[in-house]
Amino acid sequence: MAASSGARKAILIHGNGGCTAADIWLPWMERELRKLGVDVINHTFPDNVKARAEVWLPYLESLDADENTILVGHSSGAVAAMRYAETHALLGSVLVSVCHTDLGDACEAASGYYRDPWQWHRIRANQQWMAIFNSTDDPLIPVTEARHVAAQLKCSYFEFADRGHFNNSREFPEALDYLRRQLGR
Repeated sequence: MAASSGARKAILIHGNGGCTAADIWLPWMERELRKLGVDVINHTFPDNVKARAEVWLPYLESLDADENTILVGHSSGAVAAMRYAETHALLGSVLVSVCHTDLGDACEAASGYYRDPWQWHRIRANQQWMAIFNSTDDPLIPVTEARHVAAQLKCSYFEFADRGHFNNSREFPEALDYLRRQLGR
């Protein structure tokens, strides 16, 4: 469902491991969304190495992510977006290189995102639309992870074969095109 025009906000959420708001395609996405009249928050989140749920989810609340907000999350940022959507109404979300398990990684397990079962129905019900972008050659997230999330969320799913972890590009036109369509712009 396309959103009606009006004041919209996007919050860009980078991944863990020391990633920042200045990394990959995030600054480009910020500029492009602003050209569409969207207010954009592109901050480096606190605790950007471990990206713990106990820090990131309250931080999203402090940014007033609400029913007029689009969350654009990459990797751990996509996982944070899903957990946030379990308990908060959003306009929509774009999940890039998303997973639903800790992948057997102790650091990921310690983040706190994977302790509780996923509330897929609530994630779906709390937003008008969602899209997942994934690549079969992602060296960090097996393709089965994103496919599982897409099946559970019954959302738009875009799969590539040559984009890796979506961290080698300074632009992401496919995600922008999706957002433009959802915003009717």
